[in-house]
Amino acid sequence: MTDAGHPGAPAPASARATRPSVRSATARGSVRWGLIALVQLCLIALPLLERASVHWTGEEVVLAVRPVDPRDLLRGDYVIINLAIARLPASLPGLDRPIEAGEIVHVELAADAAGVFQPVAVHTRAAEAKGPVIAGKASYDRTPQEDLSVDYGLDAFFVPEGEGRAIETTPPERMQLVIALTAGGRSAPLRLLVDGRPILSDAGF
Repeated sequence: MTDAGHPGAPAPASARATRPSVRSATARGSVRWGLIALVQLCLIALPLLERASVHWTGEEVVLAVRPVDPRDLLRGDYVIINLAIARLPASLPGLDRPIEAGEIVHVELAADAAGVFQPVAVHTRAAEAKGPVIAGKASYDRTPQEDLSVDYGLDAFFVPEGEGRAIETTPPERMQLVIALTAGGRSAPLRLLVDGRPILSDAGF
């Protein structure tokens, strides 16, 4: 007669041998899922931190805008920001060369008499500008004779449900967008203005 099955008896040698490996497998599984969760959190947090850093460190610049379509069926109301500087005339300094779609350009800005910033030149690097510069991506290939369309990544401003239509009916000339602009040309929206008064703010989160 053996001690197997007795409440006080030690576990069989074969069972004792398998327990550490089971615990090790469980620990490896926990570490793996923990790493996956950490990577997912980083993927979510990095864009938010990037946007927040622009808000915290950027210079405030006022731009003219033109709202278009206020409806997003997935995320509620929003205003498409059609920036006045999204289309640059071919006569602008720096546009005497071909530009390919997707090329990053740096648009130098200067404030007009009303305090609204206007494009004054286009550079290949931010360091070439003498004033504030905003980075954008060429929307399509262009020749030196054509205007340049630029995407600055500032094309949508989300608003509370039900308020999009009211903003859409506001005359564009009464609206402006205040952005944060870093020395390197990174930008993020801050406030949407009507007649110089803020009606919406973007906290960056």
